[in-house]
Amino acid sequence: MNRTTALDAYEISTDPARLDRARVHQWLTTDAYWALGRSREKQDRAIDGSLNFGAYETGSGELAAYARVVTDHATFAWLCDVYVDRRARGNGLGTALVEAVRDHLAPYGVRRIVLATQDAHGVYARAGFTPLDVPEHWMHLGPA
Repeated sequence: MNRTTALDAYEISTDPARLDRARVHQWLTTDAYWALGRSREKQDRAIDGSLNFGAYETGSGELAAYARVVTDHATFAWLCDVYVDRRARGNGLGTALVEAVRDHLAPYGVRRIVLATQDAHGVYARAGFTPLDVPEHWMHLGPA
């Protein structure tokens, strides 16, 4: 999937060969509350086992944002590790990236895409995400 977003300065791609893995690791492990201290080996395994989206500056090709999706491409997807470089924030790139994820999964008939966030509800709401109707139906195993 390669397409120019409404933000003409960026191209969103799912081509794993384009990812700057070192940059993704640096962003997430130093500036993302959910992934602080994650090892490079663990991050690379996560990338290898996921559908990855990169937003690239059209002029330089430099990675400006990243999102990862854990999915079976049929019924379920978990959107995670969404990160926009601090220099690229404030122009709608995060929303465009999340919309690209949503649109990419739509032809597969994925019924539910979930995510968790402490502070970016507005970004996801602009792409159509809403709070769970019945959160007490959901459970988890692991740290709170």
